Amino acid sequence: MKRDLPTLALYAQVMDHISRKIQDGTWPPGHRLPSEHELVAQFGMARMTVNRALRELVEQGRIVRVAGVGSFVAENKPQSTLLQIANIASEIRQRGHDYRCEMIAVERIAASPDVAAWLDKRAGDSVFHSVCLHLENGTPVQLEERFVNPQVVPDYLEQDFGATPPSEYLVRNVPFDQIEHVVDAVLPNAEQAERLAMTPTDPCLLLTRRTWSRNVPVTWVRCLHPASRYSLGSRFKADGNPSFG
Repeated sequence: MKRDLPTLALYAQVMDHISRKIQDGTWPPGHRLPSEHELVAQFGMARMTVNRALRELVEQGRIVRVAGVGSFVAENKPQSTLLQIANIASEIRQRGHDYRCEMIAVERIAASPDVAAWLDKRAGDSVFHSVCLHLENGTPVQLEERFVNPQVVPDYLEQDFGATPPSEYLVRNVPFDQIEHVVDAVLPNAEQAERLAMTPTDPCLLLTRRTWSRNVPVTWVRCLHPASRYSLGSRFKADGNPSFG
């Protein structure tokens, strides 16, 4: 005996309708959705039901809601590679967007026990430390904290990172032969959330990277991305080599 397929919950019907419009390009990124009142009238559903559908779509990152203005199709989140050291400035400019780097700190510090372990130093040894904020069209998309081995990069503190961000400078001037990437889902602390213009309850993607040159650690960096504005991923071949183009 043939069974009927289960009927979608009422709020899911609204979600499905909106998702299809987004998926087929009828409603492109930035398009303003019908108001809650209009959706209630269109579907003949309670406002609470329509509101739940919109909230679910916000949580999925499909739409954004602006208080007193309305709901809009979310912009596609840029994706950064995990198989190479990404140049965030180039990625942003290739999208035709404005890139800016704000340097927050560039200093010499005594290595804490964890930093010393990552850089194969002893606690208290001198290391270089920098913090910078990367912005796309004026919106913070990455907070970068970096620790650098002075043995390998003795001139690090003398660079003009306003012109050439730390990652770009290191890739151009310091040969590396090993990279380690680890990605975690985390919540920002209050200071990080303030710098990234987000709330401390919103999730972030934390990319932790170490590089080596001839088995000597070069740098340990932690890049914090608001999950709603950025994604991390890669495409590679079956033999493990990255696939480009």
